[in-house]
Amino acid sequence: MAAWPVAGLDDATAEKVRTLLQERLVALIDLQLTLKHVHWNVVGPNFIGVHEMLDPHVETVRGFTDTVAERIATLGGQPIGTPGHVASTRSWDEYDVRRANVETHLKALDAVYCGLISDHRKVMEELEELDLVSHDMFVEQTEALELQQWFVRAHLANADGELPG
Repeated sequence: MAAWPVAGLDDATAEKVRTLLQERLVALIDLQLTLKHVHWNVVGPNFIGVHEMLDPHVETVRGFTDTVAERIATLGGQPIGTPGHVASTRSWDEYDVRRANVETHLKALDAVYCGLISDHRKVMEELEELDLVSHDMFVEQTEALELQQWFVRAHLANADGELPG
């Protein structure tokens, strides 16, 4: 099925933008599932604080996936969000922490956020030249993801506000 023409974007640019968005869609779907996994499997004395913190994070990321998928469709593409596609096209290892304490999960989740935010920033740089509408969408998402990472890090920080090594 051919893509719909996009006003103001040549076909090659629109395709490049759709490809970048699809890669980010996969990452956001993976993050959404990972956050829910941590929500279900975190244990220990601070369990309830982390458990309750993560549901709003899941909902925020779920909104991002919808926004990115709809942007792909708006640009004439076909967003793919099936589990098989996500698993087969991601370029990072699966989150491998199962039931574990708060610190173990949050350290692993902090690493997930580092990778995802870094990749979002790289895509933002590319989109600044290709499509300012998509660029602005990622600026807003990155701001929210950094805030979520700050919440995770605040749970990990010691009394001096330093993160464990």
